Amino acid sequence: MHVPVAPKPAALIAALVLAASAIFILWLGAATDIDLRLADAAFDRASASFPMQHAWIAEQFNHVILKSLLSAIGAGFILLALWDSWRPYAGWQPPRRIGVRVTAMSAVLVPTVISLLKYSSSSHCPWDLQRYGGTEPYIRLLEWMPDGVMAGHCLPGGHASSALWLIALAAFWWPRRPRIAMAVGAAMLLFGGWVGWMQQLRGAHFLTHTLWSAWIACALVFAIYLINTRALARLGAMRYSSVPAAIE
Repeated sequence: MHVPVAPKPAALIAALVLAASAIFILWLGAATDIDLRLADAAFDRASASFPMQHAWIAEQFNHVILKSLLSAIGAGFILLALWDSWRPYAGWQPPRRIGVRVTAMSAVLVPTVISLLKYSSSSHCPWDLQRYGGTEPYIRLLEWMPDGVMAGHCLPGGHASSALWLIALAAFWWPRRPRIAMAVGAAMLLFGGWVGWMQQLRGAHFLTHTLWSAWIACALVFAIYLINTRALARLGAMRYSSVPAAIE
């Protein structure tokens, strides 16, 4: 089966967008007070608390129920990809196979990588800061942590990653139907941002924590797609004779 090849500049454009967005997020966190302003808006000075911290929609639905549902969906993709690797579905065309494989790998790698980065970071969550009734000072990403201050392990936002791997669903349509692929990817990015925003309302994360999670997810999905198309196809490591052409 012939699969349309994406325009050659597509990979370069994607890499430039990722680089530019990383610089923007760095600037946003280092040169503006948007994190503090948004956290201030979510914090109630009268009660010295984040009112949404224990709200059902934020604490139970978003952080427990929705996360469990998304984890189950991710597990389904993983099992489907593993089964197809063991006993390939004869009726599957290459775009579907690549879509399942990219989505399954993203369901594993996006949450895993973000969690590892989170637990190795020094940044604190809003509810841990002195400004919001906690005990820790506010330190920006590129600032040195003062002696005696424990690492906060809060950046990037971990919970948002439970939804951000869904960006990989765009692989089912790329590059044959780029508009649909971009629309699906953008919708899933917004959905992951909403999941992260709910955590921000609870005082669990700053805006830039969520933005870094989104950036990492996009970068990982991009790399996973390339690995599952161009790289493995060139190495001859694919089990299937027909592989969708990757973006160049």
